[in-house]
Amino acid sequence: MGPVANFLHRVLELVSEKVGGAEGTKLDEDFKEMEKKVDVTSKAVTEVLARTIEYLQPNPASRAKLTMLNTVSKIRGQVKSPGYPQSEGLLGECMLRHGKELGGESNFGDALLDAGESMKRLAEVKDSLDIEVKQNFIDPLQNLCDKDLKEIQHHLKKLEGRRLDFDYKKKRQGRIPDEELRQALEKFEESKEVAETSMHNLLETDIEQVSQLSALVDAQLDYHRQAVQILDELADKLKRRMRDASSRPKREYKPKPREPFDLGEPEQSNGGFPCATAPKITPSSSFRSSDKPIRTPSRSMPPLDQPSCKALYDFEPENAGELGFHEGDVITLTNQIDENWYEGMLHGQSGFFPLSYVEVLVPLPQ
Repeated sequence: MGPVANFLHRVLELVSEKVGGAEGTKLDEDFKEMEKKVDVTSKAVTEVLARTIEYLQPNPASRAKLTMLNTVSKIRGQVKSPGYPQSEGLLGECMLRHGKELGGESNFGDALLDAGESMKRLAEVKDSLDIEVKQNFIDPLQNLCDKDLKEIQHHLKKLEGRRLDFDYKKKRQGRIPDEELRQALEKFEESKEVAETSMHNLLETDIEQVSQLSALVDAQLDYHRQAVQILDELADKLKRRMRDASSRPKREYKPKPREPFDLGEPEQSNGGFPCATAPKITPSSSFRSSDKPIRTPSRSMPPLDQPSCKALYDFEPENAGELGFHEGDVITLTNQIDENWYEGMLHGQSGFFPLSYVEVLVPLPQ
């Protein structure tokens, strides 16, 4: 039977169920309850996954890289960092750079060096947290979505098709061979049993998700313990520096003796410095109230037959992967990361930017 014939056959089944005199086959209450629990589980796993990745990396550029991180290569030791900078590491590099510029004679410079090293250590601990959570929490839940839950949806869809087929043939009983009706019933019952088994196995093994949630909490605890230790050590260093500085005698400022300066004979009324001649204001160079400021040429706009948006304000990128733009720029939309961030292209550059800074001209296809 070809695809068109299959489609027409399904339409006839649905019409027969809606307007036929006999009532369609009903699934038992236990089955419906099980199906409802699986649906709630699927929604919970999907949203928890998204929020966990957002919790680990609020920056959408880093969030996208975390999603693409190959955990297998990380476990094997082939990669030593997630592939994106941590905010703690960026802060540490900033502190180290300015601490070196201030030099060893500056109390503030030395303190910045101490703090910068600690921030770099915090970034390494944060890397470990991201990788542990990805390996032991995000990946198992993602596998649950991609495999078990998807498989259950396949079985339920197949069951619905066989239920419609059985009901259609049941209403034609007496006009079709009994063997054909019996085979339709057997297929329906077989699909129902397979769907029930898959849903039962998922719900009965949900302790695995509890284990994965426990792994998430363990990784967080380990991260916070190490972070507390690093920050305690830094706090002690800074307090020692404050005590040492307060115990040292303060150096008094002694101004250098001024050298005598002979002004000589006054030649100008302003103390010897020549005055610049004020430029003459001609009618062509004077400002008039009727003059209007010169407008810069309008920015080039991409054709509006593709997804695009217009910048309402200037946006200065603060993180790697973000796309900067000016008010009035028209940006080509390529993807929507979440409800707050878009991905787009401008002048050949691709990056992420907040939705609140733009007005969508042509929306992305659904």
